[in-house]
Amino acid sequence: MAVKPLEDRVLVKPVEQESVTASGLYLPESSKEKPIHGVVVAVGPGKRLDNGTRAAMSVSKGDTVVYSTYGGTEVEVKGVEHLILRESELLGVVQG
Repeated sequence: MAVKPLEDRVLVKPVEQESVTASGLYLPESSKEKPIHGVVVAVGPGKRLDNGTRAAMSVSKGDTVVYSTYGGTEVEVKGVEHLILRESELLGVVQG
């Protein structure tokens, strides 16, 4: 199953937090926080403007983005959890 986002939505694969700290301690599942960043897997065509044209999307496939903890809608694609978010729900693009 493939998912193609509509309008100004993006499909994001969350990046899980490391299970080992920098000092080598293993973190239990209960202490892990919900991911707040991920990689853009697919991008919609953009929001349709009043004049009929589409606004250009500010993110593209492969970008690493930051989003709010409880933002978006969770969907399962090929057995892997993903999020569908509106472009306006994205907080930023990770550089470098």
